[in-house]
Amino acid sequence: MNDKTTLPAEKDAPAGKGGSRVLRREGRVPAVIYGGKGKAVAIHIEEKELVRQLGTGHFFNSVVDIEVGGKTVRTLPKDVAFHPVTDRPLHADFLRLSANSTVHVEVPVKFVNEAASPGLKRGAVLNIIRHELELVCEADKIPDDIEIDVASFDVGDSIHISHVNLPAGSKSAITDLDFTIATIEMEARHDSPSDDEVMETSDDELIQAASKVLYVHFKRQLGEPAKHLKYIKSCVRSALESADVR
Repeated sequence: MNDKTTLPAEKDAPAGKGGSRVLRREGRVPAVIYGGKGKAVAIHIEEKELVRQLGTGHFFNSVVDIEVGGKTVRTLPKDVAFHPVTDRPLHADFLRLSANSTVHVEVPVKFVNEAASPGLKRGAVLNIIRHELELVCEADKIPDDIEIDVASFDVGDSIHISHVNLPAGSKSAITDLDFTIATIEMEARHDSPSDDEVMETSDDELIQAASKVLYVHFKRQLGEPAKHLKYIKSCVRSALESADVR
């Protein structure tokens, strides 16, 4: 779990775009604290300190205590806008946290024990579908990452959210679907067909092949067999006829 971070700030920021430009020239970043039962408060923070904390890699999953006006406000960083050319931070948003509050965060996934996986031992690959998990966490129990042990997974296995032991104080934000996080599959070998072979391929063969690709894609994403293969085939057939690729 991430430790709390402290970020000094000041109030009384100059108003308007002109005021924001003045702050940035002075090495400050305009920001706002909002949410909870309090009013939105305009503040500004030191750019160097903000950049340093952004560089930790877990800034957006950390509780940040903002010290401003002699008080400490418990917040969660929600957004930082950057300049499109210089990449300097232009503005930051912080969500005010109340006592015993929960927050919606995206936490990175970390796969462990890959060397022990029977499927990976046999030359299969770990196909990662979700690199982050959407979680609802207690504000003071936000994990740095979610470890998923792949030691027991073989070729053809799918890793679903139901396989993951989430830490205390965290639960999946998606509750109506046992979604797929990763699969273990053998790499397919694709030999490029000759021009003659392509010309000899019938429309039905093309439709069948394209439909199979879409079917597998939907099955991976949904974590269950696609139920509308006939509809997929009809869509592919219509697309071929419209494009007049033959």
